[in-house]
Amino acid sequence: MGEAIDTAAADRRRAILRAAVVVFAEKGYHGCRIADVAQEAGVAYGLVYHYFRNKEELLHSVFAEGWKRFSSRLAELTAAEVPLREKVGAIVDFAFEAYRHDPRSMRVLILEVARTPAFRDSAKRTAFEDAIGLTGDLIERARARGEVRAGIDSYLAACILFGAVEILLTAFVLGQLDPESDADVARARSTAVEIFVGGVGS
Repeated sequence: MGEAIDTAAADRRRAILRAAVVVFAEKGYHGCRIADVAQEAGVAYGLVYHYFRNKEELLHSVFAEGWKRFSSRLAELTAAEVPLREKVGAIVDFAFEAYRHDPRSMRVLILEVARTPAFRDSAKRTAFEDAIGLTGDLIERARARGEVRAGIDSYLAACILFGAVEILLTAFVLGQLDPESDADVARARSTAVEIFVGGVGS
């Protein structure tokens, strides 16, 4: 019985989070109301507050769900003994595929989470620092294999890689690149990988 209740509660929470993604993507953080999320989820207004204190916590939770998968993939890539070019390509591929699979969530992560002043707190900074740290380790391992030249700061290189990926995702969000076009995706991917690996390569 307890398990069934826990499962039902988890399902309701996921439904509310999915609804929040839809509303954030359509109306933005400032235009979103809890009532809109409740209506989209098909639940009572008060039930949203049972799981989330406010819309800021909703946005935090949307970010945490998406970032968890990305951090897990980064950890796998850091440990893998494959060339830097392959690892960088995998990071770009993961981000692009995530957008193609769930464009609304990525739109929220790119346009709302990254640019919402209410979200500039320790949780987001810690998540960002962890990702940069993992990517910096990935670059240092590549340096040890002779793939990265001396004088390249691994932390700053990791920041530049993420900056390039974010701008390309923004180009998808704003319609400058078509995520449904294999040619656009391949061109963006190859350009990002070639510029980054060529810039840090030994």
